[in-house]
Order: sequence, then C-alpha cells, then structure tokens
Amino acid sequence: MTQEEKQLLLQDLCVRLPYDVKVIRPLYGAVTLTYDMVKLIDKDDNKWLPYLRPMSSMTEKEKKEFQEIKLSYYFDEDSYISLDWLNAHHLDYRGLIPKGLALEAPEGMYLL
Repeated sequence: MTQEEKQLLLQDLCVRLPYDVKVIRPLYGAVTLTYDMVKLIDKDDNKWLPYLRPMSSMTEKEKKEFQEIKLSYYFDEDSYISLDWLNAHHLDYRGLIPKGLALEAPEGMYLL
C-alpha cells in the first residue's frame, strides 16, 4: 500500500468511526473499528481493510432518502450532512473497493 493510499484509507476510516464500521484485521478477522485501533493502523504494516457497501447496493428507499437530503440543503454549506448519511450507511463513495482499499460488505452485515 502506498503512502497516498494509506492516507486516503485513514481519512476515510476516521470519518466512519462513529458509525461502527467493520474492518478485517489480520489474525482477528472482522471487528468493529475503534479509536485506539486507528492509532495503530499507520504503524502496522498489515493491510486493514474496511467492509463497505458499493454505491450500486443502495436500495430504492435509500436512494429516495439520500435525494431528499441532497435537495434539502445547499451542497456548498451543508455537504457534510450528505457525507454523514453516506458514512452512516457504510457506502463506498470514494471508490475504495475498486482500488483494493476496502472489501465489499456481505449482504446484511450492516442492518439499518
């Protein structure tokens, strides 16, 4: 993993912490990411991969809800609300899965 990829992954994981994102950890399997674990990621040579949902997995109900959020706020001032929603639903809006920086979450892993 390049330093640039590691930085992108760390940024993404940090904003997902409040939403109980699961990561695959060598020797431990799938676990919920904690604040203490984030400190270790940069020092650990092992590849820690989060489980995320591809954008294509968004349900019709989620698409409608997300569209309503986007229409309710000015994107420039309140875009964090849209990003928080995407993080809470564990969606891969940064394209980490195709880059090999995340794993596709098994169906039902994140029940909302």
